[in-house]
Amino acid sequence: MKKIVTIQDISCFGKCSLTVALPVISAMGIETAVIPTAVLSTHTGGFKGYTFRDLTGDIPDITNHWKSIGLKFNAIYTRYLGSREQVQIVSKFFEDFATDDNFIVVDPAMADRGELYAGFTKDFVEEMRKLCCKADYIVPNMTEASFLLGIPYTDDYDEDYIKDILIKLSELGCKYPVITSVHYDSLKQGAVAYDSEKNQFCFSFRNHIDRTMHGTGDIFASVFTGAVTLGNSLQEALDIAVNFTADCIEATVPYAEESWYGCCFELCLGELAEYSKKWIPQK
Repeated sequence: MKKIVTIQDISCFGKCSLTVALPVISAMGIETAVIPTAVLSTHTGGFKGYTFRDLTGDIPDITNHWKSIGLKFNAIYTRYLGSREQVQIVSKFFEDFATDDNFIVVDPAMADRGELYAGFTKDFVEEMRKLCCKADYIVPNMTEASFLLGIPYTDDYDEDYIKDILIKLSELGCKYPVITSVHYDSLKQGAVAYDSEKNQFCFSFRNHIDRTMHGTGDIFASVFTGAVTLGNSLQEALDIAVNFTADCIEATVPYAEESWYGCCFELCLGELAEYSKKWIPQK
């Protein structure tokens, strides 16, 4: 059975990070191991007074135990990391668990709409850049890509600009950079990827839905990682992730007032599980 380990925080209520990654990847028929970096009572988007417990100090002990029992994974997948120290610890985890037979996905979740998330600094960006250098796949949005490259952010771009950004991201060290939430107009939105080994670009778009929903980045990155783990090509993984994310957004629209804190991905998990069956090796 394929195995993924994902390292990110968990919110006890709300739909993001491990609360999304664990059920989504599991629905794809992949065993999912987790290392929680923090526990929050709710996610931070729209909630006030939430509790937060930092688990940074627990990660090395988990890592050492796993090493002692010889655990191996088909993929290592990280998303939101809350501090420079966590990024450094995860970098060491890569060294301990990366092999020639697995791959690493880093979603540098640290910024959006031209600005870093609260609490992040230029020093954090530098650490995240180093982590991305060790990844096979990175999945930033345009804001994060701009910070990683040290260039001004713009939301006025065309296809050639996106291609140039992807090539520059690959020069950081990752083989397959992906940029999410790409839109050349108000009609379509999706993702674009670059295979630096083949010098080929992949594109996937769906009709734009004019809604802002928490957790869509988590959904995309989790499904994309799962799809690659199951043996899909870069183009196929991109299509699967873009289409499933769009399906989840569409499914959430009737529940927008009830689920303002997250995307209703649960309504689409059956479809994802059914689709993934054909990629799961049968004994």
